[in-house]
Amino acid sequence: MNNVMKGITSAIVISISIIVAYGLIASAPQAVRVDPEEVATAIRVQKIDKESIRLMIRSQGTVSPKTASTLIPEVSGKVKWISPNLAVGGYFALGEVLVKIDDIDLIASVQKSKAFLARSTADAEHKNFEYKRLHALVEKRLTSQSDLETALRAKRIANAQLIEAEVNLKQAERDLQRTEIKAPYAGLVREKSVDVGQFVSRGSKIANIYSSDAVEVRVPLADKQLSYLDLPLGQRGELPIEQQANVTLSTHYGGKYYEWHGKLVRTEAEIDTRTRMVNAVVRVEEDKSRKQPPLPVGLFVHANIEGRIVEDIVVLPRAVIRNQNQVLVVDKRNRLRYRNVELLRFDEDSVFIEKGLEKGELVNLSPIQTVIDGMRVKPVHAKIEASIQAENKI
Repeated sequence: MNNVMKGITSAIVISISIIVAYGLIASAPQAVRVDPEEVATAIRVQKIDKESIRLMIRSQGTVSPKTASTLIPEVSGKVKWISPNLAVGGYFALGEVLVKIDDIDLIASVQKSKAFLARSTADAEHKNFEYKRLHALVEKRLTSQSDLETALRAKRIANAQLIEAEVNLKQAERDLQRTEIKAPYAGLVREKSVDVGQFVSRGSKIANIYSSDAVEVRVPLADKQLSYLDLPLGQRGELPIEQQANVTLSTHYGGKYYEWHGKLVRTEAEIDTRTRMVNAVVRVEEDKSRKQPPLPVGLFVHANIEGRIVEDIVVLPRAVIRNQNQVLVVDKRNRLRYRNVELLRFDEDSVFIEKGLEKGELVNLSPIQTVIDGMRVKPVHAKIEASIQAENKI
């Protein structure tokens, strides 16, 4: 009997619990469905503008003289005098006497040549007079024809000796003049090999010198860089003046910054087999006004070469490029989209874009880490503190 009562009680309790639970569920407030609102990410953008720019090519090289020579004596003898300017680093003017060689023997040679010339002149005059005399006698039939022919032969020999004497005198005088070695141009001394009292032989080296009127810098250029200059393939000799690009050479020396201006005058005929690069030659003429110091030989300099002008180029910060050839643009609905572009070249801080962007479009400048194509953004125009230079440095 007790078990029956317990079962009935349990059933009643369970039924009441189910009724109460159902009542609570039925009377609970219904949840309202709320669609999430899309949050727009604020980004910095730049409005596209196309412009014409002049491409710049950067390279480097070492300054070398345009004209370099080795001073060599044309006569032998003992060095009796050397110019104070004939020292390493010394400057000399055009025609300046740099070395004097002992000329005593050559003075004697000139005197001997003069004496030989005087003797030959007298002998030639006598032989010519004798020939004329015999010629007159032959016409009067007072001497034989063989005597006239002998006189003619003697006359010709005397005249030949006279010519030889004149040539010997001129040679001796030239050798005497060559005892003074003069500068073939204005320049500087690179190396000195003799001193006073030293005997020098004809053909031996006295000094190495170079001209100061102009210097040259050989700068290596890659194939891609050559395309920015429009240089003709296989050009021989110097470029026409209208094709010579302007070049700015610069360096830091002694804690100061220096600049020189020159021209790209030619390219070397051969391509370097190791680097596959072509050496271009930049020439810097001497500044007659002395407004800037001369460009020292042996100095390492950086070269900025003016290239061709290209039209309709978009210049942007280098950081905008994603996946090597893509940028992020903002469409009319403020949605972010990937766009493929064609790159012309990179600058240290900028990139030049040829195709893929239109004037007036907005390009993202912000470094967004996670980008979803089509995400909503809030564009904020970036303030350009300074215009991007149309100067490319490689």
